[in-house]
Amino acid sequence: MNTIGTTFRFTSFGESHGHAIGGVLDGVPAGIRIDLEMIREALARRAGRIGSVEDSSIGTSPRARRESDEVEWLSGVLDGVTLGTPIAFIIRNTDARPEDYLWLQDSYRPGHADWVYQQKYGIRDYRGGGRASARETVSRVVAGEIARKLLLEHRIEVHATLTQIGEEEDPTRFEPLLKEVQQAGDSIGGIVSCTITGLGVGVGEPIFDKLSARLAAAMLSINGCKGFDYDLGFESLHYRGSAYIERKESISGGISTGEPIRFRAVFKPAATIAQRYKGRHDVCIAIRAVPVVEAMTNLVLIDMLYESAQ
Repeated sequence: MNTIGTTFRFTSFGESHGHAIGGVLDGVPAGIRIDLEMIREALARRAGRIGSVEDSSIGTSPRARRESDEVEWLSGVLDGVTLGTPIAFIIRNTDARPEDYLWLQDSYRPGHADWVYQQKYGIRDYRGGGRASARETVSRVVAGEIARKLLLEHRIEVHATLTQIGEEEDPTRFEPLLKEVQQAGDSIGGIVSCTITGLGVGVGEPIFDKLSARLAAAMLSINGCKGFDYDLGFESLHYRGSAYIERKESISGGISTGEPIRFRAVFKPAATIAQRYKGRHDVCIAIRAVPVVEAMTNLVLIDMLYESAQ
């Protein structure tokens, strides 16, 4: 399945080293001015920036893939304003190097989706992982920023940040840690924390369509995401019921309570490492995942808001 949402639907398409990555959005109201600068900023963050530090110095290999990530609007937008019709867009792959992956035609990389794709479909795009590549998430960021614009009209804000790399929780230690891992030709995991503010009471459905479940599914759809928790999450184990019940919950019975929602998504170390493979590698994929976490949160929230309004 390459589509998420029911009333606000986003479909992703394209392969890592194909001509382009793209998306189709259906359900966007007419008359919304797209904030192109907001989209550019989010795409720049996805390129691997921590604060003012560019991905050329930490987070990726020195020969990391460099894409211009210019969005081309194919339909649904006129002079930067939505028409109420399906919005189609593409981001061309200008720095693709499919020749670097010819050796993968008959090989499978441990920790990647190469083997399972081959077993499931009988064919796969071996060029950098095809659809299983994190390159696919660039279209999610574009769609998520359009969703963010709609959420802001409801005074709902979503903000994610990198809060942990490996065992390190001190942001001032992130850069030296990443450099250490990079010099070793290795990779490391991280945690992205996200906060939702301004969401009122009543978003989410009981039992099988809980807000928490929809958020979890969206996070776990991101490449390399291995875990999700919200509010106290696994820290709840350290409480007795007598103390826990005094805490305010952000989601109760699967429905928003009006309290700020805080959740975390944990990302594994990248399976492609310089010790084992030649090419361009991320030292910590959680860095690029920050705007993707925001994008998927935005998409879930606006879809559920529109569902509630029907």
